[in-house]
Amino acid sequence: MIGGLFVYNHKGEVLISRVYRDDIGRNAVDAFRVNVIHARQQVRSPVTNIARTSFFHIKRANIWIAAVTKQNVNAAMVFEFLLKIIEVMQSYFGKISEENIKNNFVLIYELLDASTNNEYYLTLLDIYLSFDNKLNSNLIQLQLSEILDFGYPQNTDTGVLKTFITQQGIKSATKEEQAQITSQVTGQIGWRREGIKYRRNELFLDVLEYVNLLMSPQGQVLSAHVAGKVVMKSYLSGMPECKFGINDKIVMEAKGKGSLGTTSDPDPARSGKPVVVIDDCQFHQCVKLSKFETEHSISFIPPDGEFELMRYRTTKDISLPFRVIPLVREVGRTKMEVKVVLKSNFKPSLLGQKIEVKIPTPLNTSGVQLICLKGKAKYKASENAIVWKIKRMAGMKETQLSAEIELLETDTKKKWTRPPISMNFEVPFAPSGFKVRYLKVFEPKLNYSDHDVIKWVRYIGRSGLYETRC
Repeated sequence: MIGGLFVYNHKGEVLISRVYRDDIGRNAVDAFRVNVIHARQQVRSPVTNIARTSFFHIKRANIWIAAVTKQNVNAAMVFEFLLKIIEVMQSYFGKISEENIKNNFVLIYELLDASTNNEYYLTLLDIYLSFDNKLNSNLIQLQLSEILDFGYPQNTDTGVLKTFITQQGIKSATKEEQAQITSQVTGQIGWRREGIKYRRNELFLDVLEYVNLLMSPQGQVLSAHVAGKVVMKSYLSGMPECKFGINDKIVMEAKGKGSLGTTSDPDPARSGKPVVVIDDCQFHQCVKLSKFETEHSISFIPPDGEFELMRYRTTKDISLPFRVIPLVREVGRTKMEVKVVLKSNFKPSLLGQKIEVKIPTPLNTSGVQLICLKGKAKYKASENAIVWKIKRMAGMKETQLSAEIELLETDTKKKWTRPPISMNFEVPFAPSGFKVRYLKVFEPKLNYSDHDVIKWVRYIGRSGLYETRC
């Protein structure tokens, strides 16, 4: 449970202050300012304990957002709540800045004000109806908003909150509109309202994967995994039901629901279809898990607009887009020769983009002479590294960089530890082998079918922590 929520600027001035429990006093505001914002040393930990009070804080631009509690709370839940608060504020007024917060402080307080439980909430609706829709719209906004209730997070869904609170305020609603609000809050589909209509029905689906790698100088993979997510933009009329399938079908392993197997075929190799082995995954609340377990398909009624359908992680059969081959040779105590070969390991018809290789150099480097066959390379003394940038590189190609590093003589006998070579890139495929097999849309009430929906699917592979030891 959260005792209070405070928003500060970079000077430590309080922009928003909301106390939910009596055990949090004004001294908590000053304690965070003195010990975190104005601290002499940079505070790296996102959790700070001061006089038996815990401060969970995140920083966006020049704004600090801190949740305060004296209870033993779930830290992951608090940070998830703070990120949701930021997401809600961004959906209302865009960039998180001091000016925007000051201009919208009334709206923010309305979002943070706690409503009561559902039983009392429904009673309020009955009272509103008896007032013949003449109640002030600000009061309606104040009572309908529900993010925290006595320090317990309640409703942080942006779509639901936008039904009740807008920047211009909510006008007196008709009985039909109030019945729709009641149905949305208490019903099973709180993430999508009824009556949505588009002239053209479209679905955009992005498969985003981040490859993490640690490789030895000899080319042995020490650790590798892919963290992926499926992001969807839905512009569909009515209340459509979508069915989504990847690499044939995913089935749950018998040992636990949090782990996934490969396909419905007991022998994937015999089926001849490429499959992806997913170690764990997480779905959006709209996914019907009961159908997933019985029919082995991802079925859902999508929210309107952009949302994250699922997250997943895989560690097997990863196609590494690039291979870095380093060769470092020390010539005496004042000179070092470095040669780095870069190979692309994907189809020649594809292009890798935004390629950047960062080669670390010793702290006593005095000068660097560079020769690269492709792209541009530059020594950056502030980063103690050679940065090699290539705009585009086709698959199954090879290029190299040679560097002659001049070193200053030092008295220390400590040997250079040789930090790993890191790499950034973007490729137009999923390194895990993740493939969308089908995406179907059903809307029985409206007069359009699956063939009338325009669907777009895009695969993007990016580097996470992609390192090669040298």
